[in-house]
Amino acid sequence: MSAVTGHTHAERVDADPMVADRTDVVESSPNAQPAYDIAAWRRRIPLLKSLVLMNNCSQAPQLDVTREAAEAYLDSWNKAGMDWDAWMAETYKAKVEFARLINASPDDIAVSSSVSEATASLASALDLSGERRRVVTTEAEFPSVAHVWQAHAKYGLELDWVPVRDDIVYTEDYDGVIDERTLLVSACHAYYQNGYVQDVAAIARKAHEKGALLYVDAYQSLGVTKVDVQAMDIDILASGNLKFLLGVPGIAFLYVRPGLVEHLKPAVTGWFGRANPFAFDVRGLDWAPTAARFDTGTPPVINAYISRAGMAVINEIGVDAIAAWTEHLTRRLIEGGRARGFRLHGIDDPGRKTPSTAFVCPEGESHRVEALLLKRGILAAARGPVIRLAPHFYNTLDDVDLALDALKAVFEEDLSA
Repeated sequence: MSAVTGHTHAERVDADPMVADRTDVVESSPNAQPAYDIAAWRRRIPLLKSLVLMNNCSQAPQLDVTREAAEAYLDSWNKAGMDWDAWMAETYKAKVEFARLINASPDDIAVSSSVSEATASLASALDLSGERRRVVTTEAEFPSVAHVWQAHAKYGLELDWVPVRDDIVYTEDYDGVIDERTLLVSACHAYYQNGYVQDVAAIARKAHEKGALLYVDAYQSLGVTKVDVQAMDIDILASGNLKFLLGVPGIAFLYVRPGLVEHLKPAVTGWFGRANPFAFDVRGLDWAPTAARFDTGTPPVINAYISRAGMAVINEIGVDAIAAWTEHLTRRLIEGGRARGFRLHGIDDPGRKTPSTAFVCPEGESHRVEALLLKRGILAAARGPVIRLAPHFYNTLDDVDLALDALKAVFEEDLSA
């Protein structure tokens, strides 16, 4: 029984081999340090001089390399006026970095403007003419993903739901929902509200046993939780870039499994989705032979520059090392929140969640709590009834303690003032 939530979780949550196989695990001790030079990385994040950054589930900070990447595009634009060969090369390099993160090939990756657009493009590619027209999703999905599936009901798509119970999604609850009529299962890797990580490999097995595809939204996990699309047997995966991947809004990436892509013809498309975009054949509607068929119009070039630089940092440090350190920080958050009397939203096992740790706020006060924390120098992120504290690889144990002390002061002093 969790002393924080009052819910019993541990005996009901399936083990995830992707978590159990983590390397470089940091021992739980007050003097623990990550496997990389955290002080050197902190010096490369200017905003740390003025704020404690605990909002990585919402927006990552600027690094020296991401700013330099943006400036590189601006310099190119200013000096050359137009350098599309270089700009397209940089966009492809962003695909390369994303592919490295998930153990895929760059040819398996498409560029989109958001996970909403990527999901809509996928939805438009599904064949709803047969008996399989059902999509199974969960109540833990980020709203815009679920909204896309609901909006496609007018084309014949039927939607069914796996519930959230005890602030999480139980893997066994998929059993009664996925059946022979299911075309696709749409499952977030991590619950945006509290960071709970689903056992994607187990969900993939359940979907595939019934002949359905698995689509994963990894926006809330990628960069701090290991994702291997081959080991997890994921068919399709999307993620934006502005959270733990150290990027900006306006760009997202879509992975499509080789062998599947040729069966998908998205109606949400554009000239970059063609076999030869520069043929300029207005009457021809062919398809790129790779996941590039899910590219649409002219890509967001400056965003690609920045996202490539941010993902390169994650790949340089290594997700295993990041996951080990942020799990240590998460444990400090959970234990420190318990000691201060906070009510945790979700599971209290750091190995089964992302660093995004949610505490329940007084009713209707979460956004006010976010604003009051900012006045105390803590950048956090509110969602629904909770305030989320989400550290990343550059955060320290002192950061966690400062954030928890500030939240206690907000709850006990500021809200009642």
